Amino acid sequence: GWVKRALGFAPERSLPRFRKPFLTTGTTGTAGTAGMDAGEPAGTREVLLFVDTFSNYLEPENARAARAVLEAAGYTVHFNTRAGERPLCCGRTFLAAGLVDQAKEEARRMLDAFRPYVARGVPVVGLEPSCLLSLRDEFLGYGYGDEARQLASLSFLFEEFLVREQREGRLALPLQPLQAAEAVVHGHCHQKAFDAFTPVQTVLGWIPGLKVAPVESSCCGMAGSFGYEAEHFEASKAMAELSLLPAVRKRAADAIVVADGTSCRHQILDGADAQALHVARVLEMALAGSRHG
Repeated sequence: GWVKRALGFAPERSLPRFRKPFLTTGTTGTAGTAGMDAGEPAGTREVLLFVDTFSNYLEPENARAARAVLEAAGYTVHFNTRAGERPLCCGRTFLAAGLVDQAKEEARRMLDAFRPYVARGVPVVGLEPSCLLSLRDEFLGYGYGDEARQLASLSFLFEEFLVREQREGRLALPLQPLQAAEAVVHGHCHQKAFDAFTPVQTVLGWIPGLKVAPVESSCCGMAGSFGYEAEHFEASKAMAELSLLPAVRKRAADAIVVADGTSCRHQILDGADAQALHVARVLEMALAGSRHG
């Protein structure tokens, strides 16, 4: 009650809950057991998993799932940590508040930390569309030149990376059918803007027997902090009611709901009382031998 009022949040809106973070200050930067195959060039069997602030503090299960899937596919997984420093951040929340200098500082930290990986051509794989795609968009406008362009060229959303590897013949994921027969899928605005929504549908299509049903929707209505604010709550809800929430409510009893954006999942939870999943968690559930399968 009083917390929401103090923050200017709508009383009808639930607040995210902080969890034990996936990354902590002082965490070592590498995990995974799969090494490079003999004769493969450096970087081809490594990935740098960029665990954004939302995935780290609010939904660490998404980072754990992505790590499990990448390791099952034979990749050595590195993380965006440096000893003694807080986890790296894309700075998007600073930009949203008009704090451009702070956002540039966060980008600088990330470019410095990622430099040895970028030099080896290691792909940077992210989970939250608005965060990862900052590396391909806003980072290019800060004046960091070739350094930023090189990072942008190596930056992929989780599902984009998997599709690329599959096309190159490098991906073997042992996936089994789920109990769910259908996946109702909502695309994040940034995924749609960067033509990165199709890969979500592609990777879900790799799960045997799963029907993939994309929701013909526009923005979920959250738009970062917009949907939390009391003055915007009704507009946020109305946007979600245009197509997204009705589609979620009328889904089949055995259908799962998939949304890669943390804001989108929050809107679906509040508006339709449904637990939407990041695609990484769905793939983890389908992994052969997975306890979730």
